[in-house]
Amino acid sequence: MREPQVALTIAGSDSGGGAGIQADLRAFTMHGVFGASVVTALTAQNTVGVHGVAATATEFVAAQLDAVLNDLPVVAVKTGMLATPSTVELVAAYAPRLPGLVVDPVLVATSGDPLFTGDVATAYREKLFPHATVVTPNLHEAGVLLDRKVSTVDDMRAAAEDLAATGARCVVVKGGHLPGTDAVDVVWLDGVVSELTAPWVNTRNTHGTGCTFASATAALLAKGASVREALTGAKTYVNESLRRSAAWRLGAGSGPVGWPD
Repeated sequence: MREPQVALTIAGSDSGGGAGIQADLRAFTMHGVFGASVVTALTAQNTVGVHGVAATATEFVAAQLDAVLNDLPVVAVKTGMLATPSTVELVAAYAPRLPGLVVDPVLVATSGDPLFTGDVATAYREKLFPHATVVTPNLHEAGVLLDRKVSTVDDMRAAAEDLAATGARCVVVKGGHLPGTDAVDVVWLDGVVSELTAPWVNTRNTHGTGCTFASATAALLAKGASVREALTGAKTYVNESLRRSAAWRLGAGSGPVGWPD
């Protein structure tokens, strides 16, 4: 009997269903991968913003990790909102058991609300990134991680190179917030810098794009894709999801991406 490929998301829960664990599991399913989850935080949020965050106790995050990893054959992992430095350090300690590790350093919600406490940026750079197969910060997160403004493609290229110095195998600085006719992401992979581009889609439904890109990347890695193939496939999937989402509306703010026609 064939055993399904299993991907694990370690992230926060979005009560509005647009991002976080909910978006990750949706992307896993859309790629034909079984999704397991470890919940690092509860958020009270919707399409308008984040109204409250309750971080999961580090000990219980560890209990969830043990429960999943001791039973399921996880072949790829995506991390999202880890909320606290202690949770980042815990996940880093488990890294030898986390294959195909895609780290989405979720520091700021689409609404602009912060999603972390303490100096979690240092914990990411020094503890978790060295174990990552792929790191996927957006412009704002790259700026927080490097303590400088990242607002142009040249800034993104420099940021990708500097973040790669942490030891990550691949860094993708996502540029979806930049103005222009194309959505441009800068990729540092094995010492080479390149760009991923796709036509910019005019839609208000952008909530969860970062989560969806990272979880689609993990799902494709779980299915045996190379890092380059996984990134290209994830970019295409997000762009198509944005295109489909442009035809409908949910909520008063930034609606979720990726709902099928």
